[in-house]
Amino acid sequence: MISRKEINTIYFDLDGTLRHNRPSFLEALADYTMQLGLPVEIASSQQGHRWLHNYWAQSPQLVADRKLFGEDETAFWVNHSRRYLEAIDCPPDQAQKLAPQLTECMREKYSPVDTLADQAMELLSNLQQEGFRLGVISNRSKPFDEQLETQGIHSYFEYSLAAGTIDVWKPDPLIFQHAMGQMNVRPEQAVYVGDNYFADVIGAQNAGILPVLIDPVDLFPEADCLVIDTVGDLAFSSGG
Repeated sequence: MISRKEINTIYFDLDGTLRHNRPSFLEALADYTMQLGLPVEIASSQQGHRWLHNYWAQSPQLVADRKLFGEDETAFWVNHSRRYLEAIDCPPDQAQKLAPQLTECMREKYSPVDTLADQAMELLSNLQQEGFRLGVISNRSKPFDEQLETQGIHSYFEYSLAAGTIDVWKPDPLIFQHAMGQMNVRPEQAVYVGDNYFADVIGAQNAGILPVLIDPVDLFPEADCLVIDTVGDLAFSSGG
């Protein structure tokens, strides 16, 4: 539980925090990887999960791959599959061979359902009633207000920011500073809630914001912040 103190603003990550894909991207990758013949203990390893979080946290690998492949999305995703397979200890030559097949499986079969996180609606309603200002900061390339509307939660948020609209991406502290500047919020007044240690926790800490990590499977044992199992576990005390 967080002591409210000066805190009056709560920022949320979007994907993996407020909303989820069912099945998740990782679950689909693991399933299709097993279908290609890799053993379950490799396909379902946590190191693949950690690699995905790190890669998509604006890692040097991601930046280099975007620059290398440009608009060639097919080549980008085949390379992504190769990197993922190597991250779960698939031998490089086998990873190179299986990457196009894994990419094709994902393209043809992966059709997730977009769902709101359990207890998210109740949490947002309660926080709003308690007087907190709420915002969303996402590494998406385009605005996502329409999706917030679809999920029925748009009205809870005073502000939303897609990284691509300012070309600054988490974990760069500038994205958090931009959001705070737009809302006239000081770092000590804010909390940021997300599910990616590399993007959300490190980014928030570097911006002077108190981070909260959603990590139900202890994927990030090194996390030096408050850790909760679900977004619905977020709670504040009134004490100083």
